[in-house]
Amino acid sequence: MVENEATPAVECATPLPVAGLAESKPEGRGVRLLEEAAVAQGVRKIVRKVRGLARRDRGHAPPPPFQPNTIELFYWKSPLGVNFGDYLSSVIVNKMAADAGCFLDEERPRPVRLLGIGSILHFARNGDVVWGSGINGKIRDERHVFSSLDVRAVRGPLTRDFLMRRGIDVPEVFGDPGILVADLLGCRFPKPAERKTPVAFVPNFHDLPKMEGWENVVSPLDYWASVVRRISEASHVISSSLHGLVIADAFGIPCTYLRLSEEENTLKYEDYVLGVGRARLDITRSREEAVRASPMGTARPDLARLKASFPYDLWDC
Repeated sequence: MVENEATPAVECATPLPVAGLAESKPEGRGVRLLEEAAVAQGVRKIVRKVRGLARRDRGHAPPPPFQPNTIELFYWKSPLGVNFGDYLSSVIVNKMAADAGCFLDEERPRPVRLLGIGSILHFARNGDVVWGSGINGKIRDERHVFSSLDVRAVRGPLTRDFLMRRGIDVPEVFGDPGILVADLLGCRFPKPAERKTPVAFVPNFHDLPKMEGWENVVSPLDYWASVVRRISEASHVISSSLHGLVIADAFGIPCTYLRLSEEENTLKYEDYVLGVGRARLDITRSREEAVRASPMGTARPDLARLKASFPYDLWDC
């Protein structure tokens, strides 16, 4: 049925009889009969019109909502909660784009998918654009079903080697884009005059219960800006979360990798630390060892190259 169809005005009111006059005249009754007939005929016309429209529309699904071709940013969204490190992909990519007057929801001639922060390359499809993503390490090779990708940067050299062995060209541009947070959002997270927290502990999602009762634990499930702020205010970051290390490096804070479980493969940590210029991944396995140990060597990421590799050309439609 078509809504908002203009309905002809119908005079449905019958003149009220005047006592002792209209009822006594035969012509008065005839006028009323004619009026009633006209009303009935008008109603029948409306009903026939509506039924005709219904028959015409029967069997035809309503048109789908308008879906413009846009840039889809893919990052991991856990059904158990939003991990701040994964969500940083949205923060960093949107900031990089907006600074150049670009927006992900702009209409394009064709859709495109962009992979940013995260160990998410096993989700990649042919034709996807990759900027700073990495392999997971615990996902079987056959789960990576793509044969062609548009790679602008990867997290580290181990990811690059993996893709090159599959015949995919990968530039030597390394870095998890989360390391740009201090550079891009310095006004939001200014360097404090004095670090408020001696040591901040940042667990991986799986290790959150293992740090229960510890002081200065920064949950990876907290709001992303709160996590970044608390890490930026620490003098030392001890983290089993990869992005706890990444954010510490972004602010130039000494950091230590603490491995409390075997849930995550060390490959993604090794990939990252090699990508920012460290020689190796140093591992501690207890709170006490992590506090006593010297932090990892200073990171030397090439932020300028990472930023220059951002795929601005996707907006050149």
